[in-house]
Amino acid sequence: MQGEVDTDLIRQAAAVAVPRALGPTAGAASVGAALLAGDGRVFTGVCLDAACAVGFCAEQAAIGALVTAGLSRIDIMVAADGTGRVLPPCGRCRELTLQINPANRATRVLLPGGRDARLGDLMPDNWLDDRTKT
Repeated sequence: MQGEVDTDLIRQAAAVAVPRALGPTAGAASVGAALLAGDGRVFTGVCLDAACAVGFCAEQAAIGALVTAGLSRIDIMVAADGTGRVLPPCGRCRELTLQINPANRATRVLLPGGRDARLGDLMPDNWLDDRTKT
């Protein structure tokens, strides 16, 4: 079952990664992301690349959709290009995922090469650790 879910999330991330120009200095969707929320719904998003560096990652766009729906818990997250090549989340995306819900330390992050890791393992000694311990 886990393999099927992972494959489907990668497929959904790749499906939205359809690069396009938005204007002379901005483009979108070279990377797509898919998040499996704690309630079983999938949220997707695409990156926005702008010459002035105010763009954002696909994971951040997907997190925006998730939060707009009133959720914050993520069970699995993945980013991929249009060919389905899995890409690891940057530090900013890891940090945002953790900050929207400390329980996201347990989020399974799909990584290149068929690997995965828990978000908490990708962020040891995070500065929020002391603030989120109960």
